[in-house]
Amino acid sequence: MKPSSSLFRKKSVDQILKDAHDADSGLEKVLGVRDLVSLGIAAIVGAGIFSTIGLASYNGGPAVSLLFVFTAIACVFTALSYAQFASTVPVSGSAYTYAYVAFGEFFAWIIGWALILEYAVSNMVVAISWSEYFVSMLSGFGIHIPGYLTMDPGSASEAFSKMQLLGLEALTTSEQFAAAAFEAAPRIAGIPIIFDLPAGIITALVTWLVYLGIKESRTASNLMVVLKIGVVLLVILAGAFYVKPENWTPFAPNGVKGVLSGVAAVFFAFIGFDSISTTAEECKDPQRDMPKAMIYCLIICTVLYVLITLVLTGMVNYKELNVSDPLAFVFEYVGLDFMAGLISVSSVIAITSALLVYQLGQPRIWMTMSRDGLLWKRFSKIHPKYHTPSFATIVTGFVVGIPALFFKMDFFVDLTSVGTFFAFILVCGGVLYLDHSGLSKQSKFKVPYINGKYIVGLLLLVAIWALVQYGQDTLSEWAGFTFMDILEHKVLTIVFWLTWITLSVLSFKYNFSLLPVAGILTNLYLMTELGSSNWFIFMIWLVIGLVIYFSYGYRKSKLAKP
Repeated sequence: MKPSSSLFRKKSVDQILKDAHDADSGLEKVLGVRDLVSLGIAAIVGAGIFSTIGLASYNGGPAVSLLFVFTAIACVFTALSYAQFASTVPVSGSAYTYAYVAFGEFFAWIIGWALILEYAVSNMVVAISWSEYFVSMLSGFGIHIPGYLTMDPGSASEAFSKMQLLGLEALTTSEQFAAAAFEAAPRIAGIPIIFDLPAGIITALVTWLVYLGIKESRTASNLMVVLKIGVVLLVILAGAFYVKPENWTPFAPNGVKGVLSGVAAVFFAFIGFDSISTTAEECKDPQRDMPKAMIYCLIICTVLYVLITLVLTGMVNYKELNVSDPLAFVFEYVGLDFMAGLISVSSVIAITSALLVYQLGQPRIWMTMSRDGLLWKRFSKIHPKYHTPSFATIVTGFVVGIPALFFKMDFFVDLTSVGTFFAFILVCGGVLYLDHSGLSKQSKFKVPYINGKYIVGLLLLVAIWALVQYGQDTLSEWAGFTFMDILEHKVLTIVFWLTWITLSVLSFKYNFSLLPVAGILTNLYLMTELGSSNWFIFMIWLVIGLVIYFSYGYRKSKLAKP
């Protein structure tokens, strides 16, 4: 292999497959289509179905059920691109490996580093969310854990300071609980000892399970998914008897704008299907099974989401659904309190299964990066007995568990989306590269080809026309912006429109496939919905990553060696 000093040096598909084979990874090939679909459902159907679905229904009414269908179709654009790469490069690096083939090492490192952030932060959010649901469930059974063992110190300190400044009456119920926890906390050298113990414990338990082996993780995931789907189906069937068709009228009470206001939350409810690709080296036949599993789990989750939305909005008026736990709320509303308790238990199971899948994915990305020489060799070490990336799994446990003990969830929530959408865009773009370079001939699965030569540009003209005709509020808002306002809040929106123009020209010139282009534009549009503070944190993370890459990975890369 000829050494290269280029930042954009690429690995061929044959090279990647040879390296994976030569590494003799020791990972057990035990996963079939059913197992992969189970892992996908476990990752997708997490806390979202128990919480965000209520807010989306409140804003859009029953018509949100159609938004789930349209959003699923948008997700399919990306899922098909992942499926083609997974069938072409069946190794565990997910978007990192795909970027290595399509765009070169520098972009691969950025994606790999972004995925580390995505998986770690996602799991911190999931662990903290699990703690909240778990504590709530125990409270329902009359079991109470001291408040100072169930929250982050920042929230408790802020609530206590607010109480001293404004008085107890000015605090919300949750703030009163946090202030009381601050007062009751034991102290060492005057410092209150406050941390989220359940979040730390569940992270440790799931890390231990992932460490033990893929078979054990598969069994646990399958069991939790069966229980989760069983409860969701029970909710749908039981709720159907309490549906009042008049609650579905009007179908879209706040119009198209109200429905679309929930597009980001609804899209996030589908995120997680990409985590399947991190288990490629543990699949019996990844080139056959990966594409099937991604599409199957999206179809199943879409059907469940649509049915639950229709049941929710049929049981009560959509105006009642602006609550944090809509499923439990509607059953309490109709007098089925035992169902509310069952949903509480199910939500804990749902979140646990999501935590398991994400905790399974991150060590395998580290392992693949280490195998390429971009991270230290210990990250690719496979346990001789359990056949798992042992060191990477332990590090993942600490990276997720320690922040989950001490930080609040709000700090992390939107940050998870930056890395996700960034990876999605490069994977969709990578498929265009595969097609243009002829590498798609090696793919056992291909994204269905629809010639975008004229369609991409035509859709751009339609979008501009719709903006001029129906987007007067948006245009008026832009007219009032200063240059600094645009720089701070609207740079991504400008990038979105410029990208669409560029892709229209390139599609006309090179006959680009429509579906990957649609995937790029969909994900880029959703990125414009993210706050600027998230990008600031992401850039800091990126700078740290670049320091590591240039001080270690660039020199130690296998492509830099003869």
